[in-house]
Amino acid sequence: MAKLSIKGLIESALSFGRTLDSDYPPLQQFFVVMEHCLKHGLKVRKSFLSSNKTIWGPLELVEKLYPEAEEIGASVRDLPGLKTPLGRARAWLRLALMQKKMADYLRCLIIQRDLLSEFYEYHALMMEEEGAVIVGLLVGLNVIDANLCVKGEDLDSQVGVIDFSMYLKNEDDIGNKERNVQIAAILDQKNYVEELNRQLNSTVISLHSRVDSLEKSNTKLIEELAIAKNNIIKLQEENHQLRSENKLILMKTQQHLEVTKVDVEAELQTYKHSRQGLDEMYNEARRQLRDESQLRQDVENELAVQVSMKHEIELAMKLLEKDIHEKQDTLIGLRQQLEEVKAINIEMYQKLQGSEDSMKEKNEIIARLEEKTNKITVAMRQLEQRLQQAEKAQMEAEDEDKKHLQECQSKSDSLQKQISQKEKQLAQLETDLKIEKEWRQTLQEDLQKEKDALSHLRNETGQLISLKKEFLNLQDENQQLKKIYHEQEQALQELGNKLSESKLKIEDIKEANKALQGLVWLKDKEATHCKLCEKEFSLSKRKTWQLLHLHVSQTLHLLLLLLCHQLQYQYALVLDSVVRRTKE
Repeated sequence: MAKLSIKGLIESALSFGRTLDSDYPPLQQFFVVMEHCLKHGLKVRKSFLSSNKTIWGPLELVEKLYPEAEEIGASVRDLPGLKTPLGRARAWLRLALMQKKMADYLRCLIIQRDLLSEFYEYHALMMEEEGAVIVGLLVGLNVIDANLCVKGEDLDSQVGVIDFSMYLKNEDDIGNKERNVQIAAILDQKNYVEELNRQLNSTVISLHSRVDSLEKSNTKLIEELAIAKNNIIKLQEENHQLRSENKLILMKTQQHLEVTKVDVEAELQTYKHSRQGLDEMYNEARRQLRDESQLRQDVENELAVQVSMKHEIELAMKLLEKDIHEKQDTLIGLRQQLEEVKAINIEMYQKLQGSEDSMKEKNEIIARLEEKTNKITVAMRQLEQRLQQAEKAQMEAEDEDKKHLQECQSKSDSLQKQISQKEKQLAQLETDLKIEKEWRQTLQEDLQKEKDALSHLRNETGQLISLKKEFLNLQDENQQLKKIYHEQEQALQELGNKLSESKLKIEDIKEANKALQGLVWLKDKEATHCKLCEKEFSLSKRKTWQLLHLHVSQTLHLLLLLLCHQLQYQYALVLDSVVRRTKE
């Protein structure tokens, strides 16, 4: 009965030749048959008071399986006159027929048999293969245009009885087959055009989705470029800081070299003056013998002060060593930063390659879009040719069938309206194509901007390479300055060794003086023999030994004075140099 009702509805609609109303009997019988098909094998839901057997439950599943059916469900629930689930199910079937999507909705239900098993028995029509056959027959109903008013009808209290007399064949219907065949051909062309329009709409939607995806990818690329630019700016600031620090180190080393040069020149001049002063001091030594006792005390006090100064010098040397270690640590940190800069440059280069690949992919996508637009234009031209052929067939049908002019005029008016709608759709498609061309132009401009950015990044990488070379040159200069610093330290160590040797000589001379000071000359009467060799003394030998003793004591005093002056001068030079270095 479902096959007969669907076939009879399609044939009568084609012969009727206009949109169907709710009062059309074949249409009413179709809804009754569909209601019986959906009720077949339906499980009864029992409660305490009564038992319900409605088809509204499985139809509500369509909203979850097919998102486009949410509008129908919402509109059915909003209808004011419907109170029972059966009335809602009848309204749902009418709205689905008007949308020409009844077959699609029921196909979603038949596929999900696990969900349908909650509502139907295993032997139900919707659970077997016959249900799939009925859904396939429902596809033919897309040919029919139905205009049904659901608000005013009393769908809750209608009685679903099948009228079998409508499906018995009459002899009068056989004579109208030729006319129906011609009208069917025209309607087939109309349906073909509608399907083509649907396909074009689907392609336009897919193009819009692809354009949106391209826009999102472009925004992501722009954000990545902004992040890369920020990283480059940070690296530039770090490079400027490193340059400033290197300049400060160079200034300090130059100042240190100038100070050391001045110290060396001062030492040479003082050495020359000291030689002249020593010659003069040797001549004036005899006059200053009386002041030696006071000078010795002063020298001892100064020695104590110098010992304390020596401890301070040692502390200063330790501080200098700590500064050197800290500078070495800073150099290690700078090397690590350079390695990080290298890693960042490598990452930037990889990102640039990835952006170039993405740009190539975008160009390929644009080429594909152009090919699709060309295909769409070719399809539109073919549609225009087919429309022209349909108009010619219409003219021939009008010449042959003058009796049915009124019906054909109404059909031609409807076709003209559809053609005007298609022309509007063509205009919309042309505007969409213009928009896509504009998008393409903007994408090309963005590509050029990205190429400019790539060239700018390459220039910046070249600048970074030049900065690396300058940094290596600065490292070489720093190593040279370190060598000079080590040489100066070795010179200070040699000065310290010389000072220690001179101190040892002074102590030996002091011990000799003390040994001589403890001895006293005997009187001439008492000193008759030598205590070492036990020889007799004479007056001449006695005087010669006294003169030798005086001469030796004088020479020892002179040597002590010279060594004390040298020690004072060398300590003063060392203290000045150490104080200057600590200040630097």
